[in-house]
Amino acid sequence: MELTNKTVFITGSSRGIGWGIAKAFAQAGANIVLNGRNEIPTEKITEIEAFGVKCTSICGDISSFDDAGKMIKTCEETLGSIDILINNAGITKDQLLLRMKPEDFDAVMAINLKGTFNMTQQVLKKMMKKRAGVIINLSSVVGLIGNVGQSNYAASKAGVIGFTKAVAREVAPRGITCNAIAPGFIKTDMTAELNEKVKEQMEGQIPLKCFGSVEDVANAALFLAQNSYITGQVLNVDGGMVM
Repeated sequence: MELTNKTVFITGSSRGIGWGIAKAFAQAGANIVLNGRNEIPTEKITEIEAFGVKCTSICGDISSFDDAGKMIKTCEETLGSIDILINNAGITKDQLLLRMKPEDFDAVMAINLKGTFNMTQQVLKKMMKKRAGVIINLSSVVGLIGNVGQSNYAASKAGVIGFTKAVAREVAPRGITCNAIAPGFIKTDMTAELNEKVKEQMEGQIPLKCFGSVEDVANAALFLAQNSYITGQVLNVDGGMVM
């Protein structure tokens, strides 16, 4: 898909990987919808608009089906129908399974998996009519190989992969692609807070012996968005962790 003047809705895009994706697509000429639960700072919108594209912010809770519908309707009223949906928003509530609270399991599933369903189902209505569209879901290597203390997160991200493959089969006849990206250890504000010993241990698990960057993930999203003959795939951006 040619990205110039296309409308890209990125959930959870006020910081981290989502923000990096937003900047990458803006540089490629796409109009951007920034999203989060809280109000997006105006300077973020200004930074995106500096690329010569349109940008708006729409707040809401993706775990709410009604909120998802309202956000998509608001986008259509301001920037037009959504050409590319990137389901990036996600949370963690880590704990060993025997100590995990049921409400923490439910909260992670509600955002990471149900939120992906909520946004995807509602955006597909217009995409199916146009017979065009791109959906990119952010999974994780944890959804492929698991991780101690993250049974809720791993389950949600594994669910995203299954969801991606099923949706890809359903919508392919209408010219819509649906893929997933599974990042490994990526340099973000969260990983920056880790002590050096922990970072060294984590890097030891990576064949390339270093963390990836937000730009690495953003470039993967750009690649998938622009390739109309790739669908139903999981692209690992992980330095070789899951090879």
